Amino acid sequence: MSVNTRVLQASPDRVWKVLADGWLYPLWVVGASRIREVDDEWPGVGSKLYHSFGSWPVLIDDETEVLASDPGHELMLRARGWPLGEAHVTVRLREQDASTHVTLEEDAVAGPGAWTPRLVRAPLLRWRNSETLNRLAYLAERR
Repeated sequence: MSVNTRVLQASPDRVWKVLADGWLYPLWVVGASRIREVDDEWPGVGSKLYHSFGSWPVLIDDETEVLASDPGHELMLRARGWPLGEAHVTVRLREQDASTHVTLEEDAVAGPGAWTPRLVRAPLLRWRNSETLNRLAYLAERR
């Protein structure tokens, strides 16, 4: 499992507004290229967003589903990216003064990503998710 943290200079409400807008997903999630559709219930449990990942001309269509949602506090996702596999991603928000302490946890749960030894995949996920939190900060802090 990879765990990244960062303090964002924005309230949990402002950070949640970014997470709750499925159309913004490719702006903060490294690897996501575009959104094709977002369920009206997003980010309600069971709702999905339909994304593509990769770069043109090699774009792969897949989806991400909400497993748990506690508005303003936690969002748990099952992100699919076949043929690479699937991952569980949890974003936790904790108010810290006038800021938000964000914890991003991710681990592969199915497919080739899950077969990769944790010793190899964890540093790669930490590196990727460090940039993901940077992007989330840009969006939330400037909203």
